[in-house]
Amino acid sequence: MRKPWLVGVLLAGVLLGACTDPASGPEVAPPTPSVPTATHRQAPVAPVKSAPGVLYLGDSLAMESQRVLGRELRGTLGATYTSAPYSGTTLCDYLEGTGARSLVPDGDKAAALVRALHPDFVVLQFWGNAWGYTPCMDGITYDADRQTYLRRYASDIGRLTAQIAAAGGAQRPTIVWVLQGPDPITPERVRAVNALYGTSVRSTGDIVADAGKAVSPAGARYRWTQYLPCTAYERAHPDYCTQPGNGRTTLHRDDDYLHFCLAPTTSTPRPCPVRSPGILRMAREITRVIGARAPSRSAG
Repeated sequence: MRKPWLVGVLLAGVLLGACTDPASGPEVAPPTPSVPTATHRQAPVAPVKSAPGVLYLGDSLAMESQRVLGRELRGTLGATYTSAPYSGTTLCDYLEGTGARSLVPDGDKAAALVRALHPDFVVLQFWGNAWGYTPCMDGITYDADRQTYLRRYASDIGRLTAQIAAAGGAQRPTIVWVLQGPDPITPERVRAVNALYGTSVRSTGDIVADAGKAVSPAGARYRWTQYLPCTAYERAHPDYCTQPGNGRTTLHRDDDYLHFCLAPTTSTPRPCPVRSPGILRMAREITRVIGARAPSRSAG
């Protein structure tokens, strides 16, 4: 039986806020975090290479998913791939100019990595860090002041988009905003944050990947569930159909409604070490969206 939602809130807070050291994806490990002492016009889009370059940034959801996404992108698209997620972060942590108020070191800011790597796509996966654990949010939380939180979140979307675009210059990467899955505590918050991502792409020409839909019940996009019916892929790969007798698979552990890794959360963030259906579902959707965009860019 699941624990009361209040316990879930406290648990998720610990999981999101306690750990900020990054774990490496399949690429070179990002450095250990240090404590360092608009209207957007669509920029010209450079032709994408036959094997797109992908940069993946985000919070603990990206931290746990980074290896699986890299495997899917490489295996399906032949992509080159770099990941630099940091648990407990939100958009402002990846902005340049945040200094000591950021949980992300200067070398792993979004713009810095774009300048260094010249990716074709920058995938951004942020749940929204609504509890104020990162200093750059200035104590703004969803529970305390929803409108201020959403205005600030919209502003940070714009600032991060502008910094990535400027860093890319004539080879501006396409930003892929990952839409988040249901939240049982504040379902309207996730809906509102996803809507902000959608508003951004309509003005910039970027794209969304609705990975959250892949972990939502059919016909109930924002209803949280711990289990879903196994897909055909999961039935064909029994490790991903966790309850074959019931024809359903597990998305979340009993003690963690937020994350999708079926291994316990540790004090040191890491990529998920076990097969986890929710992570694979989301990674496959992100890969599908990038693959669908890449040919149209090279042709245009």
